[in-house]
Amino acid sequence: MKIRCCLTLLIFVATCLPVDGPAWAGDTKNERPRSLTELSIEQLMEIDVPTVYGACKFEQKVTDAPASVSVIAADEIKKYGHRTLADVLRSVRGLYVTYDRNYHFLGVRGLNRPGDYNSRVLLLLDGHRLNDNIYETAAVGTEFPLDVDLIDRIEIIRGPSSSLYGASAFLGVINVITRQGKDMKSAEVAGSAGSQDAYSGRLSYGNKYPNGLEMLISGSLYNSGGARGLYFSEFDTPATNNGLADRADDDKSHSFFSKFAFRDLTLTGAYISREKGIPTGSFGTVFNDNRNRTTDAHGYADLKYDHKLENQAELTGRVYYDNYSYRGDYMYYGANPGDPPVRNKDFSDGEWAGGELMYTGRFLEKHLFTAGTEVRYNFRQGQGTYDESPFLSKLDDRRSSHIYALYLQDEYHLLSNLIFNIGVRYDNYSSFGGTTNPRLALIYKPWEKTILKLLYGDAFRAPNVYEQYYADNGVTAKPNPDLRPEKIRTYELVYEQYLGEHFRSSLSGFYYRIDDLITQQTDTDGLLIYRNVGNIEARGMEVEIEGKWTDGLQGRASYVLQETKDQETGNELTNSPRHLVKLNLSAPLIRKTVFAGAEIQYTSSRKTLAGGDEGGFVTANLTLFSQNLLQGLEFSASVYNLLDRKYGDPGSGEHLQDIIGQDGRAFRLKFVYRF
Repeated sequence: MKIRCCLTLLIFVATCLPVDGPAWAGDTKNERPRSLTELSIEQLMEIDVPTVYGACKFEQKVTDAPASVSVIAADEIKKYGHRTLADVLRSVRGLYVTYDRNYHFLGVRGLNRPGDYNSRVLLLLDGHRLNDNIYETAAVGTEFPLDVDLIDRIEIIRGPSSSLYGASAFLGVINVITRQGKDMKSAEVAGSAGSQDAYSGRLSYGNKYPNGLEMLISGSLYNSGGARGLYFSEFDTPATNNGLADRADDDKSHSFFSKFAFRDLTLTGAYISREKGIPTGSFGTVFNDNRNRTTDAHGYADLKYDHKLENQAELTGRVYYDNYSYRGDYMYYGANPGDPPVRNKDFSDGEWAGGELMYTGRFLEKHLFTAGTEVRYNFRQGQGTYDESPFLSKLDDRRSSHIYALYLQDEYHLLSNLIFNIGVRYDNYSSFGGTTNPRLALIYKPWEKTILKLLYGDAFRAPNVYEQYYADNGVTAKPNPDLRPEKIRTYELVYEQYLGEHFRSSLSGFYYRIDDLITQQTDTDGLLIYRNVGNIEARGMEVEIEGKWTDGLQGRASYVLQETKDQETGNELTNSPRHLVKLNLSAPLIRKTVFAGAEIQYTSSRKTLAGGDEGGFVTANLTLFSQNLLQGLEFSASVYNLLDRKYGDPGSGEHLQDIIGQDGRAFRLKFVYRF
């Protein structure tokens, strides 16, 4: 019944939304059709198709990409009041976000495993890999190194992409494209203030000079006091402040981003340091002690060479250097009642460098061929933990490794309306050896604006050094150096339809199977350990319709039905919602000046580690956004969780809580001023 109602709603939106824009300028009667049923065949052919880079490592229309792709533009981020990358991804079809009040974890097509730090999604920033070499984390929360104001667009590429990118491109790839200095042409200052004593500031400058040099430099600050008086029933005793964590949820960061481009060269650098209080008493720490906190820092420099050759060929190369560090302070109860807490210091340090060389060119007219090689050296992959006083070392693990890879891809135009895309990549790890992963796609366009895609792909995820080697001398965790890579095989059928200038619809069905899934478990001795356990099967369908008009009216609605099960037990996975419904609508209140943006998101119930269920919930966000009321000024006012819905996310193995409560209603005011 729920599925039928959601599909009916989507059909109603598709047929009843008003149609507006320049397509009607030639109508001599000055009358505009009010729905798709009134459009002529000629008008149905006038749609502007967006492009994507990350699907094949070259710019192409999304209709030609061998994947199901979503592209989120900068104006949507502004009009819906998104504060972080996690906010943006939460609004995208088939994605959902879990927050344990320290990090944000991304779920894709029903998979969001406890103890996984987003290692099954590859995160790119202008093509630079952001996943670190300790946890393979895709940082999407306040630890993401780029202010969302600097985003030009975000590409979400669903399905396995190890044929191009290797490990972590397991469930999908997210490629964040930054703004150009030439588009800014000035200095910008931005600031915001909101609930939980949250404040942010940004100062940016961008320009392109007559000699061809283009630059963008930006620095950002963020500080939040966090939620006050968070209540956790599991700690509801007088000795633990009756379950209230007060002033223990703070969050602060500072970041820097720069990009310089001259002719064929682009030099990019980014750095972020983020410190977060931990209010949940995770890993058995002292509850309601604001000394429990983590600090993550990540910086990189990337030099890219992109040269156009004859006959539409292109040679691309890049070299890069990354540095990552994590520091954790954890307060543990003393050995005897009345003893003062013991401060445990937890740390990891990663350092790596690499390079990539890629050639793309046409041959025999119908083939667009790509060949590339990549190498990455992990100079340092260090982890450690020790008690500060009295000093007791519990882990001091130092490693290094290297990876090299070769990949090939061919986009073969069998007919003018039929494309066959084939790709394969071989990766060799010094730690476990080689793996080969293919991707196949058949893309058929029976009519100009109708696209059918039949997709197949294999991918792998190598166990990271945290999963293999982390231990703390029998306090919370122990290692498992015998972990094997996990493998996924995915089949997908996609139907896309473009209608007129304004509408696009998508319907897809998918099936995937994961073998040797790496999962965090609690062993018989009560310690956390990662193991290759069982095989996973998932199937689902996704339907979406979106529309855009030149006066600023835009919207999209989607429904996802998915089922993810353990093959051996037949049980549904934890933290895997069966239904996801999302509606985004932005409408101009004053033409091209003031807009109202609304989001409604429904997530169905999810199973928890303790065998319970966290019920389904609906959240709604509302933003008023204005531009050019005063020259150069943008202003927005946002309300998040408008209805003050009480809900929670399933906890992981390190939490005593089965369900972790999320924020209620919150506010934010923001301005951007261009000089």
